[in-house]
Amino acid sequence: MQALKVYDARMDVKKRVTLRGAQYSNYHVMECPNGKIVLEPRELVAPFEVSTKTL
Repeated sequence: MQALKVYDARMDVKKRVTLRGAQYSNYHVMECPNGKIVLEPRELVAPFEVSTKTL
């Protein structure tokens, strides 16, 4: 598997890492026992709203 982007990142004091050129603002993070971290983009959507007529 070939990487599209390869760069070094460093955690800040609050243990945060900045993703350069990120297309999404929310990610699902999966940490594996071998140290591998997988980020899957998530899009948050508004929940289904019931109209006032229905209520």
